[in-house]
Amino acid sequence: MKKILVLMGSPRHDGVTAQMLHCFLAQWDAHIDQGNRVTVIDAYKTNMKPCIHCGHCKHTPGCMYDDFIPVDRGLQEADLLIIASPVYCLGFPAPLKAIFDRTQQYFEAKFSLGIQKPVQKHKYGLFLAAFGSSDPRGVAVMEEQLRLEFRVMNATLEHTVIAPNTDTIPLNGETIGAEMDRVLRDIKTKLC
Repeated sequence: MKKILVLMGSPRHDGVTAQMLHCFLAQWDAHIDQGNRVTVIDAYKTNMKPCIHCGHCKHTPGCMYDDFIPVDRGLQEADLLIIASPVYCLGFPAPLKAIFDRTQQYFEAKFSLGIQKPVQKHKYGLFLAAFGSSDPRGVAVMEEQLRLEFRVMNATLEHTVIAPNTDTIPLNGETIGAEMDRVLRDIKTKLC
């Protein structure tokens, strides 16, 4: 049984980002692993405190705030990490960015405390991105951020699936389903 951690960065539970995630998880259940365990951390519901660069994690493993513990637990256990997010001003929405910033504790664990793998289990990463325009620059910026972020999470960004023009064009279920199928086939060879 594989464990999936989803970091959901959309405030809209019925929006395009959520539709993309549901499509992927439905296909995962149908074709790979019906017994998977999925943990969804909704960035808008966590009210994650932002990193204040207090220095606590530079001297002691972990963070002075305990609201990151569920994220840490999910990262430690996950086989697959899914980042599902709309593009806001060429970047991640603030609540999701706050979660990413709190992984500073992993960076400090490695480089200040000498803990080589603060997140022990390697995981594969999938980025689901929705954006209202036809301009893909935001996704490119976000992918670059994720590649750096994933290094401290012991993850590898394997695939990005995009839904552009969502302000004017509804999500095409057939097209996105075919793309998810292609991604699933590749992930299956790596995870199973």
